[in-house]
Amino acid sequence: MSDGSRRRPFLVAGLIVLVAAALAGALLLGSVLTRPDTPAADSVDAGFSRDMRAHHSQAVQMSFLVREATDDADVDQLALDILLTQQQQVGQMYSWLEQWGLPQSSSADRMAWMGHSSDMDMGGGEMSAMPGGMPGMASNADLQALEGARGERASRIFLQLMIPHHEAGVEMADYAVEHAETEQVRQLAESISVAQQSELTVLNDLLDERGGPVTLS
Repeated sequence: MSDGSRRRPFLVAGLIVLVAAALAGALLLGSVLTRPDTPAADSVDAGFSRDMRAHHSQAVQMSFLVREATDDADVDQLALDILLTQQQQVGQMYSWLEQWGLPQSSSADRMAWMGHSSDMDMGGGEMSAMPGGMPGMASNADLQALEGARGERASRIFLQLMIPHHEAGVEMADYAVEHAETEQVRQLAESISVAQQSELTVLNDLLDERGGPVTLS
């Protein structure tokens, strides 16, 4: 066999490797060029996902507490709806941050994505006076009052705490609808706003029917 014949298989193999490498490079470049941009760590999308997840988590906690403390069927059903819906959304926002390759928490001030510093007012008072610098959040003392209550008192505490919680949630969601970069975030924010505005009517009606707010201290 001539030297040329012996070299031909190696040349063919080399060409195959080069073609394969070229195809792989083209595919990689294509995926980079066609992959949608992911939000930055300090974007509205990321900030909303982090802060709304924390906001939702407290609503889930309060819903668990009141369902253990009352046999009021209407309050129990509303709490269950809030618990199931918001827990699912918590998981959704967690997954987004994972997909975007962004940290689940940030050293930035809460609500910085809305252009607020930790000492700015957001309609309900000084944010610095609120737990974690987040609007509408119940304080530790509020949660202890709910946990220690039973019956109608527990229902009334839950309802009166959930009203400002939802009001703040609506404001956060509305901002994300207007300013988020990704369609998925805007869609979730809009659904949160619509749902919580509807639930606010129910919360206020149920609280009025049960005698209004109670003193927590």
